[in-house]
Amino acid sequence: MTVPPAPPAPEFPVYTPRSFLPAFLLGWGLGVALTFAVRGAGAALLTDLCQGHTLLALLVPLLLGPGGLAFTAAHWRRPSRAALGLGLVLASLFPALFVGAQDIGQLRRSGCAGGYVLLTEPVNGQPGDSISSLSLPVGTERTLLARVGGYTAQTHPGVFTVRGASTAGGVSVTPGRTQVRAGEPFPVTIRVARGTPVNSYTATVSAATQQDGRKVEASGTLDLNVRPAQP
Repeated sequence: MTVPPAPPAPEFPVYTPRSFLPAFLLGWGLGVALTFAVRGAGAALLTDLCQGHTLLALLVPLLLGPGGLAFTAAHWRRPSRAALGLGLVLASLFPALFVGAQDIGQLRRSGCAGGYVLLTEPVNGQPGDSISSLSLPVGTERTLLARVGGYTAQTHPGVFTVRGASTAGGVSVTPGRTQVRAGEPFPVTIRVARGTPVNSYTATVSAATQQDGRKVEASGTLDLNVRPAQP
């Protein structure tokens, strides 16, 4: 008696809610548990405010996302195992990537990403859109609004000393105040003296303070295009 051959395995597995959903939720739950376990261990081990926290914020999403996809691809013909991998992928996005992005945002607000001076066009006396370049005719001036960013008054409560500089002797960069706090707007006047050669220059506004015995700095630059004087 001839035994009939076994039917060929289907090219694509059949996923049903009964086989998919429990394994998917299990994978997502494992990813959530891993996310908060790593965050808790990192918070206990990392004593420095800045060092290592960016890697900690990205570590779990980078492990769960590619790892979950690789696990799913390796077990594509086994619906329950593939669903487990897809649950890990979902956990890499939420909550792992979501809370990691929140942590990185907090690091920036704490000054761990470094400080900067933001230059803006004033609108009704208030800071408007930030600018990176400015065009001025010879013999004219423009007043902008600036602020020290990347820090907050809570994390860096000291007073910043502000200075202006340029790459041309005929271009002056004059802050309206020399002592400011983080996030506090202050005017900066850029003046092009008569006789200044028509060319492109760089204007710089820098700010510095001392905190816990170390120097904290921030700076911002502006590309200045000096045009011929208007008739």
